[in-house]
Amino acid sequence: MQEKRDITITFDGKQLQVPYATTLQQLAMEQYPTDYRRFYLAEYNGKLAELHKEIKRDGNIRFLDGNNKDSQRAYRRSLVFLMQRALKELLASEDWEVRVQFSLGEGYYCTLNGRSEVGEAFLSELSAKMDELIQKDLPIEKNIFPTCDAIALFAEQGMKDKERLLRYRSNSGTNIYELDGAYDYFYGYMVPSTGYLKAYALKPFQEGFILLFPGKDPEKVEEQKPPVKLFDTLMTAKDWGSRMEVNTVGALNDAIAAGRIKDIILMQEAFMEGRIGALAGQIASGEDRKFIMIAGPSSSGKTTFSHRLSIQLRARGLSPHPVALDNYYLNRDQMPLDEFGQKDFEALEGLDIQRFNEDMGRLLKGEKVELPIFNFNIGRRDERTLPMQLGKDDVLVIEGIHGLNDKLSYTLPKESKYKIYISALTQLAIDEHNPLSTTDGRLIRRIVRDSRTRSTPAQETIAMWDSVRRGEEKNIFPFQEEADAMFNSALIYEMSVLKLYAQPQLYAIPPDAPEFKEAKRLIKLLDYFMPVPTEDITNSSLLREFIGGSCFHV
Repeated sequence: MQEKRDITITFDGKQLQVPYATTLQQLAMEQYPTDYRRFYLAEYNGKLAELHKEIKRDGNIRFLDGNNKDSQRAYRRSLVFLMQRALKELLASEDWEVRVQFSLGEGYYCTLNGRSEVGEAFLSELSAKMDELIQKDLPIEKNIFPTCDAIALFAEQGMKDKERLLRYRSNSGTNIYELDGAYDYFYGYMVPSTGYLKAYALKPFQEGFILLFPGKDPEKVEEQKPPVKLFDTLMTAKDWGSRMEVNTVGALNDAIAAGRIKDIILMQEAFMEGRIGALAGQIASGEDRKFIMIAGPSSSGKTTFSHRLSIQLRARGLSPHPVALDNYYLNRDQMPLDEFGQKDFEALEGLDIQRFNEDMGRLLKGEKVELPIFNFNIGRRDERTLPMQLGKDDVLVIEGIHGLNDKLSYTLPKESKYKIYISALTQLAIDEHNPLSTTDGRLIRRIVRDSRTRSTPAQETIAMWDSVRRGEEKNIFPFQEEADAMFNSALIYEMSVLKLYAQPQLYAIPPDAPEFKEAKRLIKLLDYFMPVPTEDITNSSLLREFIGGSCFHV
């Protein structure tokens, strides 16, 4: 048999010859002998690859460190697996189950069923066991199981959520990871071994604990204060999903297959309307509240929520008037610049804060005010204005990304404001150990909406998403805990509906596009969901803001 030829690769601006079937990990160790473990994944000919992948074709290779979002995901998954393996040894004589509930700050909130107390002492033991496994540098191996065998394996191990999920998997094979006798399935790639998992922390919180990850510095975990209001909102959603017996993707698929989805849609809408009504009741109970400030990240459904809240306020005798903070933009030639020298349209300093406070202060005194109108076609304030005067029952519903930041409304009395943070905080998990990303849910919402309303292809939406996220991290998330109320706009069934609209757009992204990796990941995510048709979704549903057919002007 003819010997395999050496492979020519382009790496770090130079060409190298490497033996056929050299692994990416071996290449990293040769090129970065002292710090190769800072790379968790690689990009091989434009596609993501785990480091155990063999190099068998000529092409380009780029290693991805902890600052890369795909590497960060791989690190987090691998750390969860390490935690499971440590618990298996630590609690060998006990009947236990660890559940990764949802993201909370820079970590996962986890619960340990079957254990009465999860305190500092226990977490210290768990951390010591994890450190021991890290020092051993145990391999994290991937094997392809026939899906029927994978289902049987997880049934035997008592992982009912995974057993449920894989029943709806059309692929004949399933990737199963093994770590020193522990087996699991993960949505996405992993690091090669436990020796790569240097930085983490375990902190007790509420009834469980938080598994903390590295933040901006991949080498260390930063101290953080858990977001209590966000946690309470997420737990409310989790509890409701549990009452509906739909708290995982597999359970949702079961409900769809059993014909229960119409009832679930109706109950979800009733639940959401009840929460909007409760918010309206709180607002109406305070006579001094004149400014309802609504803010949230992209694709949270702010527009539909504002309409539905306004209806509930009218039902309670108030007269709400919408005000868009965008109308207080400075003229384009006055806009501040970001760190790249581009006009920063998301900076607080891009708004005429002084004019906003003057106008709102005069309205609070009962004066008639001419509110500005920004003309986006010409990039400056229009000559037209919007006359406004507040009577006894009038309130302003003010929507904009800076609504929660007190620097925006620094002159207004605290009692005159009611601040609402809205986001799509999904109550579903993929399974016991794989939470469903709320960010992914919002991205899929935006892909569907932007294609329908702006003729923006999915490739373009994905390309700008990182910039959108940076703006949220800077201007919205730091102020979420200052809200008077949080509203969760996620619908338990929405991914099954959005799948019908998003998947064709994602498939349209060519394989050589930089956005293809992300599109492929999202396609795989949507594959877990059975589809749900739209005819049972009411025209007032928040989901209609994205798929079309809303009774509101959105």
